[in-house]
Amino acid sequence: MTRKKVTLAYIANDSERKASYRKRKKGLLKKVSELSTLCGIDACAIVCSQYDAAPEVWPSPLGAQAVLSRFRKLSDMDQSRKMDNQETFTRNRIKKTEEQLRRLRKENNCRELEAFMFRCIAGEASIDEFNMPDPAEMNFVINQTLGDINARMAAMEADRRRRQAAPLPLLVAPAPAEEDVAPRTEEESMEGFPWNLVQSPGGGGEAVDGGGLGWDDGMVLPYPYIFNHSSM
Repeated sequence: MTRKKVTLAYIANDSERKASYRKRKKGLLKKVSELSTLCGIDACAIVCSQYDAAPEVWPSPLGAQAVLSRFRKLSDMDQSRKMDNQETFTRNRIKKTEEQLRRLRKENNCRELEAFMFRCIAGEASIDEFNMPDPAEMNFVINQTLGDINARMAAMEADRRRRQAAPLPLLVAPAPAEEDVAPRTEEESMEGFPWNLVQSPGGGGEAVDGGGLGWDDGMVLPYPYIFNHSSM
């Protein structure tokens, strides 16, 4: 929640004015204490008011006297170099506000001229309608717009050249997808076995299909075709 902006004006209500005085006096003394502690400087504050029987002094009357004595030893120029009062504060605020107003007027004038320029380009207005007392302002707006356009075009051209000079990325062909192959059954595995090269272990010495390579005790046939040839 933002704090409500306070109007710098005399508070007519007595109770509100007294409450504001108590609160702001406490805050002022706290700020002076923080300034002296954090920055290691000598500072003092003296507050006189109709609401207090005696002036309130920070940090103490002796401390305030020491700071004031050091201040009086300075030359008149050094004493008034950064001195500020209500009148100078108000003058500075007025000067700052006038400078802001002058800058805003200039910005608004440039925006109006820029809008008029684009209307002329689009054919919605004629240069005959231009009645500015100072044509230098219009010349300034045109040159500033052209400068912005040229800067934008130069940035786009530099980006295009940078992209052309950059090496092209290497394209890697994707690996072929492996097809899921169903496992072969035992019967399918035995279909391709070279039975014509094996003699029957039954003792006939004849190959199954003739011309076999003979039986060897170390020969191993695929499962489940395991013959018990120990009885041969």
